[in-house]
Amino acid sequence: MTKGNTLEGNISLAHGAGGVAMAELIDHVFVGAFKNPILDRRDDSAVLRVGGAQIAFTTDSFVIDPIFFPGGDIGRLAVCGTVNDLATSGAKPLFLSAAFVIEEGFAISELLRIVRSMSSTALEAGVTIVTGDTKVVPRGAADKVFITTTGIGEIRAGYVPSGANARPGDAVILSGTVADHGIAVMSRREGLMFESEIISDAVPLCGLVDTLLDECPGVKTLRDPTRGGLASTLNEIAAQSNVCIEIDESKVPVAPGTRAACEILGIDPLYVANEGKLVIIVSSDHEDCAIRALHSHPLGQGAVKIGSVQGSPSGRVNMTTPFGSRRILSMVYGEQMPRIC
Repeated sequence: MTKGNTLEGNISLAHGAGGVAMAELIDHVFVGAFKNPILDRRDDSAVLRVGGAQIAFTTDSFVIDPIFFPGGDIGRLAVCGTVNDLATSGAKPLFLSAAFVIEEGFAISELLRIVRSMSSTALEAGVTIVTGDTKVVPRGAADKVFITTTGIGEIRAGYVPSGANARPGDAVILSGTVADHGIAVMSRREGLMFESEIISDAVPLCGLVDTLLDECPGVKTLRDPTRGGLASTLNEIAAQSNVCIEIDESKVPVAPGTRAACEILGIDPLYVANEGKLVIIVSSDHEDCAIRALHSHPLGQGAVKIGSVQGSPSGRVNMTTPFGSRRILSMVYGEQMPRIC
């Protein structure tokens, strides 16, 4: 498939999967129409100046199936996803809005369960849900419930991490195991039973980010590897910074149960969504400081360096396998796991 071919014809599930098709849709349809310097940064939040303050502003929609899964639900996911996009932009999350599209016939008891989950997760993250909207559509016009959350946070003075900040020599750090969220959702959807239940990692990351930034001044890039997983996130950073990222596959942590499930399902864990992990690019002279800071927080105790930034070939992610061979870790073209965030 060549560049641009994914825009011929009609929208497919691949256009929302976090891979090449989604990137082309965003680049050629949305960015092309809405082009401006703020949007051109291509980070997870817009960084805006309002009066004397600098704020981060972000929005996301959640359409997960099933809406309840081990470790969370669509409500918890909606709060975590938006809070984490603010936190990885160097902001203290403050306020959220929540808009609901609800299918006719949806059980009010389940809606209450979702809303209470959102309330408790917002409390956990230290944010307040201050406004919103509700729409009800006819039976069959939606799948149970869709949620859109928008967030505002206050940027730390003088500090804005970005996917465009990586430079040759920088270290690439991952805060913990990958693929837990996507596999937890897939296992519940398909009714799969494994030896031990796989739990989603959906969690607000603002406390972990605060600890990291308080103790380590050399952080350049922060990302939460959601749709498309670690592989797609690294490719996005490589493209934004015009660098090559080299990683060691044996250093990427995958929980044993999650790895076994991926092998059974024939899925590469590097492309599976996460909802509670950080990818950190930090200058090489601060990598030890960053890992120490991460290890001091309960959510970062599995943090490890997985690679480094190189100058060329730009826009590429290379990976060394456990067998010593090297391969290009590209973005996916199609849809591995639909409706997981």
